[in-house]
Parts: sequence; C-alpha cells; structure tokens
Amino acid sequence: MRIAAFGFRSIPPSKGAAGADKFALELFPRLVERGHSVIAYNRRYPDIFVDINEYKGVKIKTIKTTSKKGFDTLWHSFRSTFDIILHNTADIVHIQNGGNSIWALPLRMFGKKVFISQDGVDWKRDKWPWYGKAYLKLSTFFTAHLPNNVIFDNVIAKKLFEDKFGKKYKFIPFGSEVAAIDENTNILLKTDLKKGGYYLFIGRFIPDKGLHYLIQAFKNSNSDKKLVLVGGSPNPSPYEKQLHDMADDRVLFPGYIYDNDVNVLIAKAYCYIQPSDVEGLSPIVLTVMGLNVPMIVSDIEENEYAVIDTVRMFKKGNIESLTDQINYCEQHYPDMLSLALKAQQRALSVFNWEKVADEHVEVFMNG
Repeated sequence: MRIAAFGFRSIPPSKGAAGADKFALELFPRLVERGHSVIAYNRRYPDIFVDINEYKGVKIKTIKTTSKKGFDTLWHSFRSTFDIILHNTADIVHIQNGGNSIWALPLRMFGKKVFISQDGVDWKRDKWPWYGKAYLKLSTFFTAHLPNNVIFDNVIAKKLFEDKFGKKYKFIPFGSEVAAIDENTNILLKTDLKKGGYYLFIGRFIPDKGLHYLIQAFKNSNSDKKLVLVGGSPNPSPYEKQLHDMADDRVLFPGYIYDNDVNVLIAKAYCYIQPSDVEGLSPIVLTVMGLNVPMIVSDIEENEYAVIDTVRMFKKGNIESLTDQINYCEQHYPDMLSLALKAQQRALSVFNWEKVADEHVEVFMNG
C-alpha cells in the first residue's frame, strides 16, 4: 500500500510533541517493515522543525505552517491534503485528530481511502478557546461520516461516537513496549537526579494535563524527593509561567527530552504521576506500565480502562486526594512495586505495538 499520514507534529518528535507524535514514531516504521510505502507530513514552524528526509524507511515531507495556536494544525493539514492530491503521493491517507476530518472530503473526491484516528473527546480540553471547542464539536459530524473508517484508541470515546451516530467504529489501542534501554547515558547527571529520587511527569504543559494540581499536591505532601516535569507548552503561554511561579526549589523543569533519555528517566523514577483531567488512551501511561514503574493517575475513564487495578488513582482535580496518594506511595512503596509488576504484565499482554501495526494494515486494506 501507498500510505500518506498527517495530523501529528513530526517524527522523530521535536519541541511541542505529544501522544500523536509518539504514535506516529511507533506505527509508521512498522508499516514500512511490513512492505508498505509511507510518507509522513512533518510540520515546520518558524523556529521548530526536524531537518530530515527519511526516518527508518518512512519518507518525510516537511511543510511550513503558522505558529498561531489553533490554526497551525488546520493550515498544515490543508497544505498536506493539497500536496497528496496534486502529486498523488498515496492511495491511502491516515489522519490523526478528528479536527482534521474535514480534509477527508476532498481526499475521497480524488479517490483516496481515508482513515481518521480519534484519540479522545477533544472538545472537552481546556486548552481550546470557545471557538476551538465549537469547531471540534462540529467536526465530530465530519469524523463520523466523511472518512472510510474511524479508529479509536479508547473504548470510551468509541462508545460515545457509536451512541451518538448509530455507527460502528474500529478500536485499536496503543502499544506499551519500548526498545531496550541503553543505561549508558548521562541524563541523570545532566538533570542532577538520582535513581529513585524523584516523581515524574512527561507531556505538554496545558491546563487539561492537571499540572497545577500536581505541583500543589506535591508541595503539600510528606515527600522529600524531587518532582520533575518534562516537556513544556507547545506555544508560549501564561499557564506555563503560572506553573513556574507555583513551584519551589524541589520542582524541576528540564524542558523537552526524547528517545532513550526519556525512557531512562521513566525507568529510574520513584513514581510516575499522570494528573490529567482529559485524556485519550495515554501513550505515556502505557509506556510507564511497560517499564514496570509505580504510577499514580487521575480516575478518569480513559485511565481506568488502561490501568484497571494496577496503579493508585486519585479523584480528578482533587489536590487533597492526590496528596494522599503521594503520601501513600512514600509509606507503602513495596505495595507500589507489586502494583507496577501487575501493570507491566497487563501492558505487555494487552498493548503491543506489533499487534497495533498488524491491525492498522488490516483496516487500511479492508476499509
């Protein structure tokens, strides 16, 4: 098959990356390994881009976009759609993010098979202004009806769409395993950290990730460890400044870290915390599970589906509840390690990237 893909930022990931980039990084090279041609449309921002033409057999085409928040994705997706049609770069188009589903119409008019990956209920995310939420809610109708099929990574969003539109959609979860970790790294030295000496979060600094709960809960806890927040805002934001203002000297902001280094940080952490208000099926949660690291997550449905009873959970948005779970982790660490082992067994048996790739091939071939 000849496959084109857009809707993520870049592979390999660059500053501002999120779960969509992790998904692209894991899926597309595996499609190439199975004998298919894949062209990935990376975004080039005025100050951020990856200057490559190929990654693990995936052809990379980089197209400029605007840095204006909320419009960068639509503009890049429009230009990618035009390029696919004009140069006939693929027969099958894989689009991430239902907000891009409007582009399925012109692509199908030109004979392309189109598949949308919908990762959650995007219009509930606080990062969007009112007009962004309104557009994303409207785009659910495009997502439901314009592509050949919709692929959901979590059963909660899938059921919501099926109940609303009376149609059946495909469910394919993310994978959890990572490549063997090279521990000959100086990332702990660079960040002035010691194995087991820190709690960890990795992701975008946006309100629906709940970092304002996490910082306050950590400061209220009995822990004498550090809290490491890896990542940042995809665009300059008052929210990121708010987080820095809230932090004390035990809270570290090392910026964006990728690849082997980030996996080492996860593997050496005392505990990983995911305080999100809104998620799809979080790739980072699955990765932490696969690496056998204790974890605390918010009790939203998507997290509950991923972890079941293998991690500690707190009430979404509740600082006191999160503080209690951090204190529990400090006082009952052997129990946390036992849960982490159960989480790893669940992750590696249920969430497997090779299976994910095979199921995408089947969907693409059969429509």
